[in-house]
Amino acid sequence: MNLAELDPTNVATPLVIKQDYRDAMARLAAAVNVITTDGPAGRAGFTATAVCSVTDDPPTLLVCLNRGASAHAAVTANAQLCVNTLASGQRDLSNLFGGKTPMAERFAAGNWITWLTGSPVLEGAAVSFDCRVSHSTTVGTHDILFCEVLALK
Repeated sequence: MNLAELDPTNVATPLVIKQDYRDAMARLAAAVNVITTDGPAGRAGFTATAVCSVTDDPPTLLVCLNRGASAHAAVTANAQLCVNTLASGQRDLSNLFGGKTPMAERFAAGNWITWLTGSPVLEGAAVSFDCRVSHSTTVGTHDILFCEVLALK
C-alpha cells in the first residue's frame, strides 16, 4: 500500500508507527531543560526537551509533561515551575533528572536558588524562566502546560 491509497479520515489506519515516530523525534535537535517545582505538593523536577515559546504577550512557554512521570503530581498540583535550560557541562544534571533517581538526590547536584514562585532555579543555567502554569490540556500520554513567565535570567 502507498500513501495515496490511505484514507486519512479512517483513524483505524495507522499512518505512522509509534516506534518510528519516537526514533525520528530522538534525532530532532532541541535544548535540554530541567523543569523544577516546589510548593505544597513537594519539590520535584524532570528533564524535558519538549519546551517552546508560545507568545511574548504575555510571555508564555509550553512544557510537555508525561502523566506517568514521577514529577507529574507535584508539578500539576503546585501549578508553578522553573524551566532551566542547561548549559554545556551540565549533562550530568540532565541524566539525574531524566531517570529514576530519587527526587532528593536530583537536587543534591547543582546549586539552586529561588525566585518569585519558590521553584528551584539552577545557577549557571543558560537561561531560567520562573513561571506559573496558566492552563493545561491533555493529549495522549502528556499534559501540555502553558506557563506564564514571571521572571527570567
